[in-house]
Amino acid sequence: MLELRGITRAFDEQPVLRGIDIQVERGEILCLLGPSGCGKTTLLRIIAGLEQPDQGDVVYDGTSIRAVPVHQRDFGLMFQDFALFPHMNVAQNVGFGLKMQRLTRNEARVREVIGLVGLSGFERRDVGQLSGGEKQRVALARSLAPNPRLLMLDEPLGSLDAALRARLVVELRHIIKQVGLTAMYVTHDHQEAFAIADRVAIMNAGQIEQVGTPETVYQRPQTTFCAAFLGLNNVVPVEAYREGQAQTPLGSFPVESRPDALLLHPLGLERADGDSNGIPVTIVECVFQGDAYRLTLAHESGLALTMRLRANHKVPHEGDTLLIHIDPEWVIPLRESRTDV
Repeated sequence: MLELRGITRAFDEQPVLRGIDIQVERGEILCLLGPSGCGKTTLLRIIAGLEQPDQGDVVYDGTSIRAVPVHQRDFGLMFQDFALFPHMNVAQNVGFGLKMQRLTRNEARVREVIGLVGLSGFERRDVGQLSGGEKQRVALARSLAPNPRLLMLDEPLGSLDAALRARLVVELRHIIKQVGLTAMYVTHDHQEAFAIADRVAIMNAGQIEQVGTPETVYQRPQTTFCAAFLGLNNVVPVEAYREGQAQTPLGSFPVESRPDALLLHPLGLERADGDSNGIPVTIVECVFQGDAYRLTLAHESGLALTMRLRANHKVPHEGDTLLIHIDPEWVIPLRESRTDV
């Protein structure tokens, strides 16, 4: 449905986007995930028509829309700061986009989308009397009211506290799916991205490092940047590669071809008490997290690893030594990123 072809953009000769190619399917929620300054918002503004790319094209349903002005693209855009009008009540804020487009049945549509976001009865409420979560819902209803072809959300929950974000992101996905919208969602929070997205595009320094389902990008990151950005820090260097074995300071691991590094995924790391082939490590930090302990482990090579240990195990202590085992299925080959964290 939406296709970006070779999008580049620079400001003051500094590249911000470096040849972005990606497709968004109809009815899909695609999340642009990456650190501040990686180009996420600039890419969204180009799609909206608020910025022009230096090179490349924006194609919708097979037709270039690069020359189509903002107001004719029929796209919705929701910002982090909500941008509500303080002199208007809830219904007036929601109906503003309908008024601008001179759509009929305004009142019925306003009531419909206010109900959709769970604010029925708030129509005449002053927006200054609303909580942060309620303001977010009003901003969403205003974006939904004109029934846009594409909804773009730029860090829409960024100003809310963590607990409220965790709840609203699930509701936000439900509403978008209920309406059947196609959406692009920008965030720097991978937990937020995983909760809302059908697919995630991880961006780094103006490039897309990896695109896939939340499960795929977390379980099988492809680059050292993706692993580090997702908090998967068990990355070990490959010192040599011989006969299908990658040699590392922790031992040899079978891989099909030589990688730049290996991720020993925490999902495949476990205690190996009594296993003579286990890797000896020392606990240097133990953090209780309710259902599990997060352990930071030191290997004699100087490498540090992290693993989760279920809380129903014997309580570990800093300074204890233990043996660990890594399931070969969770030894993930990585390639170096052109710009790493």
